[in-house]
Amino acid sequence: MNTGKDLIVVTGATGRQGGAIARELLAKGHKVRAMTRRPDSPNAKDLAKLGAVVTAGDLDDPASLERAVAGAWGVFAMQNTWEAGVEREEIQGKSLAEVAHRKGVQHFVYSSVGSANLETGIPHFDNKARVEETVRVLGFPSWTILRPVFFMENWGSPWFLPALQGGQLAVGLEPGTPLQMIAVRDIGRYGLWAFEHHAELNGRAIDIAGDRRTMPETAEILGRAMGRPVRFARVPIEQVRSFSADYATMLEWFDRVGYSADIAGTSGESGIRPTELAEWATTAEWVPRAAAI
Repeated sequence: MNTGKDLIVVTGATGRQGGAIARELLAKGHKVRAMTRRPDSPNAKDLAKLGAVVTAGDLDDPASLERAVAGAWGVFAMQNTWEAGVEREEIQGKSLAEVAHRKGVQHFVYSSVGSANLETGIPHFDNKARVEETVRVLGFPSWTILRPVFFMENWGSPWFLPALQGGQLAVGLEPGTPLQMIAVRDIGRYGLWAFEHHAELNGRAIDIAGDRRTMPETAEILGRAMGRPVRFARVPIEQVRSFSADYATMLEWFDRVGYSADIAGTSGESGIRPTELAEWATTAEWVPRAAAI
């Protein structure tokens, strides 16, 4: 690829993953077209200030996708299960890949999920496996699949933060279950790697993670960063299931099998130092700026 000349389209550019990828690419002088449904949003304006060309695009609108990827050398593709739903996410993923291939994209990077290839039975893992297969069979000149594990940023989301602020890490996992996690900023670094080393990584599907912790360990680490005691409280799995059968199935799979990214091996190959949970936690939003290390 020609730095600063070959155009890379980043979908979900105003979100966490897409934003991390776009910023890494822009920092290294790459030409970025940031696709978003909200081109007037503050995040979109921030990307524009960094040099991105912001364009309106909707994963449910193939015509807008054709406009967004026109003339692009590369595409970073991601979709959001929790926003779109399992079936719609799969349709979006396949549609974007098909449009990108039809428009002559040379390198396609798809963000899937850790262990999507293992037929886990988790709906929002298995749908991504089917999108992966579409990417493989379309015949892109080159493609790479990244499979990030559980996001560290989830701990600061409405799913977990209220309980954490009350002194509990409430999760439906067994206390001895280790969970692999990744900081979103590391996904950005791996995305940069996937584009800058497209020839070496062509045809690869790579699980990526930064740390591996049990929930009691996680509670201790997060509590230390928050400056308050936090203890792990296991949520009954049936309570989780009443909220989301998909999510409960995932937690049960974590207890039985779990992610298996080769953290040290992938770090060694890529040269990317993984962000550990303790490091990430000191920069999370619950930490006062003056206390951040």
